[in-house]
Amino acid sequence: MGRVNSDRQCQFSDAIYEGLYQSLAHDACVSLIGLGVTDPKGIFGTTLGLEEAFGEKRVMDMPTSENAMTGIVIGASLTGARPILNHQRIDFALLSLDQIINNAAKWHYTFNGQMKVPIVIRMIIGMGWGQGSQHSQSLQSIFAHIPGLKVVMPSNAYDAKGMLTAAVQDDNPVIFLEHRWLHHMQDYVPKEYYCCDLDHAKLLKKGADLTIISSSFWTTESLLAAKYLEKDGISVSILDLRSVMPLDKVAIIDASKQTGRVLIVDGAYPHCSVASEIMALLSESLWGRLKCAPRRLTFPACPTPTSHALANHYYPRYWKIANSVRKMLGYDEKPLNAYDIDEHTKLDIPNKEFTGPF
Repeated sequence: MGRVNSDRQCQFSDAIYEGLYQSLAHDACVSLIGLGVTDPKGIFGTTLGLEEAFGEKRVMDMPTSENAMTGIVIGASLTGARPILNHQRIDFALLSLDQIINNAAKWHYTFNGQMKVPIVIRMIIGMGWGQGSQHSQSLQSIFAHIPGLKVVMPSNAYDAKGMLTAAVQDDNPVIFLEHRWLHHMQDYVPKEYYCCDLDHAKLLKKGADLTIISSSFWTTESLLAAKYLEKDGISVSILDLRSVMPLDKVAIIDASKQTGRVLIVDGAYPHCSVASEIMALLSESLWGRLKCAPRRLTFPACPTPTSHALANHYYPRYWKIANSVRKMLGYDEKPLNAYDIDEHTKLDIPNKEFTGPF
């Protein structure tokens, strides 16, 4: 394959590519189909060369008929295939909700465990380049609400590869969500084929003052916020959910008890969200044991904006996370320049290595 550095520092996008490549090589029943799979940009490069390596019968583009094509891969999975379906954007996958919710999620239950639907549905989430309300949504809570679906959101390259290969092996339908701003980020990734747990959260950092619970790109933002907080002697724990269905309730409760203060960072709307579910869990399980009321930091309850002026205030970026922690601990908030940001920065654009339009 030759796309990963010899020291195994690997970009998130290359980890996804490697997971797809090794899954296709590992099991002849695995196939890859979807919008952009054979596109010149190959979904941030994650699918480039796979058609040439495994043939057009196993790796193929699909027409913009999301509901129909989702039904086709569900039918294929019922006969023994293990398809990976790429919907490119989560916004596009909304056209296939009937198939995902009424068929994929229910077959195992409806037939008393005798039928399996081993499909993986990849979707890209997150902001970027003013794509606005119909092309940059993060709708994980919709899928997490449905019994029968697993919903995973890796935050780093190591988990991206391992959770993808595990999702392909799983006999349940797995919604695999990738934030577009993660694809350039690097991490250590083993060369060999391996799988990561789909069911458990991971404590990435241990601190004494407050616990931040987050997922996907917002975990990387929480880690960055922690660096700024440490300059002022504030120590936080960071729990990366990794999966939002199932939700690792034990890890959430344990991490919350350790500090007694909890901030939930959820890149989604506030109502009926993953953050809401965690708030309910904490209320039911730790009532009276927390030092202060838990707080959630989410998108505002309005559609994703297109303009840079609005986007600069919309997302719960690292300085908002840091200021929320400060406020919960009784400290004053700090201005943007304390976080190395000036008034001219366009916050809807990632680093210069990153290119659109996906």
